Amino acid sequence: MTAHADPATATSRRWSALDTAAGGLALDLGLYAAATIFAAVTAATSTLPPHRAWGTVATIGYAVAALAATTQLLARRRHPGTPLAGLPARWTVTGLTWATTALLPVVVQSIQRAGGRTDRAQEEVLVVEHAGTRLAEHGTPYLGPDAIAALPPGEQLLGYTPYQPGMALFGLPRAATDAWWTDARVWFAVGTALALAALVTTLRTSTGPTSPRRSAALLRAAQAATVLPVSALTLATGGDDLPVLALCLLALALAAADRPGRAGLAVGVAGALKLFAWPVAVVLVCWAATRRAAPRTALGALGLPVLALLPVLLVDRDALVENVLRFPLGHGLVTSPAQSPFPGHLIAETLPAGRVVAAALLVAVGLAIAVRLLRHPPRTAAATALICGYGLLAAILLMPSTRFGYLLYPAALLVLAPALALAEAPARQPGRPAFPATARRDPAGRRTPEA
Repeated sequence: MTAHADPATATSRRWSALDTAAGGLALDLGLYAAATIFAAVTAATSTLPPHRAWGTVATIGYAVAALAATTQLLARRRHPGTPLAGLPARWTVTGLTWATTALLPVVVQSIQRAGGRTDRAQEEVLVVEHAGTRLAEHGTPYLGPDAIAALPPGEQLLGYTPYQPGMALFGLPRAATDAWWTDARVWFAVGTALALAALVTTLRTSTGPTSPRRSAALLRAAQAATVLPVSALTLATGGDDLPVLALCLLALALAAADRPGRAGLAVGVAGALKLFAWPVAVVLVCWAATRRAAPRTALGALGLPVLALLPVLLVDRDALVENVLRFPLGHGLVTSPAQSPFPGHLIAETLPAGRVVAAALLVAVGLAIAVRLLRHPPRTAAATALICGYGLLAAILLMPSTRFGYLLYPAALLVLAPALALAEAPARQPGRPAFPATARRDPAGRRTPEA
């Protein structure tokens, strides 16, 4: 994942060889072929109706993409310089694949749901739409603990809104009118598309002429955020994580373009939607501190989420605490259904005092990352993306309650790092290293670190 960021390592050399094989088309074909199998298996075996419906549509989209990649490979073998196998053609295939495997299923399921199908949306879609209605009517998206307790036992889970207040904005269209286009997933898709378009534009235009190598790395990052099955499936069936992820990626792109204030605003908007963005915000502020821009970045990164919390805190403090703190920590009236079999969940369920052990491991990882940030804050956007990616991966694996779909966060962050490293390179002074922790010799011949 970090091939372009640190070409000296054996792992990065292997990734670079895989990533660039046949002009990148070999990995494209592998991605689309594996995704076809994943979607077909999902359509045939998933116990969740929205997932099966996604798999039925996405299998065709991924199969067409695999066929297109095969055609490109054959054309490249026959005519190495053909535009059919070039980067613009690969971008076109990626865009069409996202349209057929994510956007089309969103529209199809939204229309079917509007027509009366009650099994065409995951619970988070209903939760966000209900939150939007409550926000419009009562000024807060949250139900208090007494109101949740008064619901029938089977509906108490849907009474919780374990998101930040900004997420309710995606439910406001449904509060205004009941139509397929007011489905929260439609607006999740719109927000995601806008953020990703801004990401691509930023990395293409803000740091000098675009090189084929950087464009290829950017394409790979776009594929991770759009056509990777975990990303497409999440957008089509639930969707709330995708605008959060896209805004975090945009924030890192703005950091690579040396725009710390705008980077803080982007990750601050993400933090006003969901807690998953808060660790990214903290690491970004640490990056900004190395450029003496911490106040500018923190103003948006930390200020916007706090600003979003203040109105609902004033309306109903108990409701906010019950939904945003007690429920995610496992102290609500009902427990979260997020129970993917990752190490943290297995430890919590099988070992004596397993939840304490899992929590201790999670805290230990958090402390290790905090020490690393204090002693060696990231000096590049690429390094920031790597810390965020590996940190979130460790947290997802160790949390007692988590979802398989959350893996889209570390996957996209880690794949974005090479594009960020290449985007930052033109802005550096001649002779400056890609990462500052290199060494030089002082007049006495001793090796000293170079800042």
